[in-house]
Amino acid sequence: MKKDPRPINVGILDLLVFGWPLPSLTSIMHRISGVVLFIGVGFALYGLEISLASESGFADLQAMLASPIGKFITWGLVSALAYHLVAGTKHLLMDLGIGETLEGGRRGAKLVIFVSIILILLSGYLII
Repeated sequence: MKKDPRPINVGILDLLVFGWPLPSLTSIMHRISGVVLFIGVGFALYGLEISLASESGFADLQAMLASPIGKFITWGLVSALAYHLVAGTKHLLMDLGIGETLEGGRRGAKLVIFVSIILILLSGYLII
């Protein structure tokens, strides 16, 4: 019998070798941005708790958000929200039957990336 050269188990490093199609990459990034937003909500609620606790807590939160690290974290969360919103809209349109073809999926993925980059750069300009 001829030995099959294909791997039986696919490892994490093997995933980096695959040539991923653009629609699948945008879908994976949509899931990752959802996880980032889920974690970010915890930080946002903590910030809300600090700001509502006292006047000095509000001033402390303002100082934290005005720092470069605070602005970067805020920009990261807003960027994740922008990407998640755009990619989620594409998924909703696909649920309606728009862009389900192979070419439609590619165009949709390119549009998601284009619109997301514009929104992320605009939010970075407004935040920083």
